[in-house]
Amino acid sequence: MDNKLSHGRPPASCQNAGFRSNWLVDHTNGSYSSTLRSPTGIAADPALTAHGVDQAKELGQRLLTAEPPIERVYSSLYFRCLQTVEPFVRSASSSPSSMPEDAEKGTTRHLQRQLQVRGETGLGEWYGSAPFEHPVPASLATLESHFPSLLDRDYQPAVVPTRMGESVDELHDRLAVTLERLIAECDRDGIRAVLLCSHAAPIIALGRVLTGNMPESIEVEDFRAFTCGLSVFRRRKGASSGANGVHTATSPASVSASAPRAQTVTDSSSRGSNNASNVLGSTPGTAKQTAKAGTDGLQGAESDPRQQDLHAPVVWRGGRGVGGGWNCELNSDCSHLSQGEERGWRFSGDESFKDAPGANKSMLDAGISLGVVVEGNKESGKSHRKSSTGGGSRL
Repeated sequence: MDNKLSHGRPPASCQNAGFRSNWLVDHTNGSYSSTLRSPTGIAADPALTAHGVDQAKELGQRLLTAEPPIERVYSSLYFRCLQTVEPFVRSASSSPSSMPEDAEKGTTRHLQRQLQVRGETGLGEWYGSAPFEHPVPASLATLESHFPSLLDRDYQPAVVPTRMGESVDELHDRLAVTLERLIAECDRDGIRAVLLCSHAAPIIALGRVLTGNMPESIEVEDFRAFTCGLSVFRRRKGASSGANGVHTATSPASVSASAPRAQTVTDSSSRGSNNASNVLGSTPGTAKQTAKAGTDGLQGAESDPRQQDLHAPVVWRGGRGVGGGWNCELNSDCSHLSQGEERGWRFSGDESFKDAPGANKSMLDAGISLGVVVEGNKESGKSHRKSSTGGGSRL
């Protein structure tokens, strides 16, 4: 991560998760399936490939250089996202970091960070609108068996998305509510830098919601989402959670994202300094899931109070942005990856499986049916705009 400090305000950075396998969905009845068995038994919850694991390790090394050090981690609860943030969280918790103690004297103090991941369903995967229920992540007990001591068992997600899927506008609304609540939470606790890990579609929406820039065409490739790419956002000078008339929700929120990507480290300070955000994301697998198989208490029941006001107006468009607005300094940067940009994704304009190309077939690739795969430049750190509808998967 580039350490770009200006006016004493640290940058925000985001990352995406790495490569994962695909899954299929029968859009006529909502049955999910996959060729490779998921570690959690949920078809839409695949693990990273060996290459994806390598990407996560490379990303973790870069995150260790973040200044100020990352003090909080929020992640989608899908298996691939937790795999993406695990290398960084384990390494950060085992090595001390330097923190400024007295700015005038230039002294520092060394802290031992004990990071744990706050599982945020508001950062979860995007599923298009459907007449059936989509999968939810595995239970915390199941995830704990695969990731011992990684998750904060006391954390309660702020937002629980509906299991019936979302339109593109509803996805952006969900991210706006989630980020508004997470930023307010970090401001309250004096957190200076936060890492968010999510999937491709939520990562793109995250960039739009933070900056307040929503394109006229949903298909525009404005914010990119390569596997394990890093995006950095810096809070605008003088901004705070209540700035520019932005409503601050009182109830907590959760964040959901698609594909192994990391994005946004948020520096949120209750002292009024700008905040930075990092988000990491990963992609889910393919398996039909029953209500009992879901994350503890997160089956997405419409009566869940965390769904109340999920799509209530949060003023962020027109360049305003949530939490006072943010500037994007890095857009899915992959200079830390040995293979550079790989397997990106963007919106295609489709919002439900019944409208997606090939909807006349019973089985659809749940990864790419609602989006377009973006081919990255293999040369690390170089940007590339070519897109293709063939091969790959939604991340």
